[in-house]
Amino acid sequence: MRIDTARGDFVKRRDDGSVEFVSPLPSPFNYGSVSGTLAPDGDREDVIVLGARLRAGTTLRARVLGRARFVDAGVSDPKWLCGERLTSRDMYLLQLFFWAYTRFKRVLHTVRGERGPTHFDGIELAS
Repeated sequence: MRIDTARGDFVKRRDDGSVEFVSPLPSPFNYGSVSGTLAPDGDREDVIVLGARLRAGTTLRARVLGRARFVDAGVSDPKWLCGERLTSRDMYLLQLFFWAYTRFKRVLHTVRGERGPTHFDGIELAS
């Protein structure tokens, strides 16, 4: 996987370095994508890497802990949760972030005239 947004950053960048998205909130976790995959939204599958801050552009392998179930403008857009362990604090931060992120994305979709529901459906833990 490759880190696109380091923990604490506001800007998500594309592979070429251009800005893809500017968040109104700093990311409470490292955010990236899984090489060689294709998600329902046409991009690579998203990944959230818990733990210490990692620099944007870092590539790594990490243990899968679960998935954050997210729907963006009517399209399934789940995010893999990876790291050493998933603490109760991590769960709280993930839920809080997605609560706020969902509301922001709904406003963005309205401004852009995009249709379809946007919602967070919780965390699915790996077995």
